[in-house]
Amino acid sequence: MLHSYRRALLLLRIPFSIYLMPVFWFGLSALREPISIGRAVAVFVVLHLLAYPASNGYNSYYDRDEGSIGGLKQPPKVSKELLYLVYLFDALAVLGGVLLNPLFGLLVAVYLLVSKAYSYEGIRLKKYPLVSTAVVVVFQGAFTFLMTQVGMGATQGTLLEPTNLLLAFVSSLFLCGSYPLTQVYQHQEDARRGDQTLSLLLGIRGTFIFAAIGLLTGAAVLAYTLWLRDEIRHLLIFLVATGPVVALFGRWVYAVWRNPAAADFEHTMRMNQVSSLCMSAAFILMLLW
Repeated sequence: MLHSYRRALLLLRIPFSIYLMPVFWFGLSALREPISIGRAVAVFVVLHLLAYPASNGYNSYYDRDEGSIGGLKQPPKVSKELLYLVYLFDALAVLGGVLLNPLFGLLVAVYLLVSKAYSYEGIRLKKYPLVSTAVVVVFQGAFTFLMTQVGMGATQGTLLEPTNLLLAFVSSLFLCGSYPLTQVYQHQEDARRGDQTLSLLLGIRGTFIFAAIGLLTGAAVLAYTLWLRDEIRHLLIFLVATGPVVALFGRWVYAVWRNPAAADFEHTMRMNQVSSLCMSAAFILMLLW
């Protein structure tokens, strides 16, 4: 029994949830009022250590992957204990959210329900490439950006301020560019399950072209928004901090064009790690300066 729970805990993929950190730090960096460190830690715990792992675990339960998945090269077999852990993490995430802010708790609950619709076999939005991409882009992007700010106690005026909404839109544009790249090594596994993902629809080269367009558009809108906010220093920080991401992405594109097999698990995880760390560093520096 204990061994089953240990395997189930692996499928929550808590370290993989850390790859979603940039949106959290982006939401904090956009706030123009003092940040409570204790409250920020609490919001981080609710999202990254409870809600996201619950979502990961639920996805794994219904996918029953036999090949590599995000954060796990050789995932263990799923069991009913995984579902028990998912529901426990769901409850803790919503409870923790409500204790911080009732509206934040409600938004966390909405996020968890949508993530279940994405994976649940009776609905399985994941089967539909455009719908599933839109759901991920909105809910892991702009929705999470604003949800983070709600958790921090931001006022309605702050949330709905035009440039803040533009930055929320930027977070969705970045997700639009990066999300298909997380699917590029799973074409065979997705086809076996009958899931028509956007990356499978676009093909390997098409996925990289789509990603480049999304990321460049996000960077352009970010530059425009920071100019409107008179935060040119923040733009310079972002450009310098994300330089390694651009260089690595360029090298990966070159490798894939020469040999499509380079669109594999190892390259994808390395890209995710570097992108997450560099973008998080950029937004943390923007928050501090």
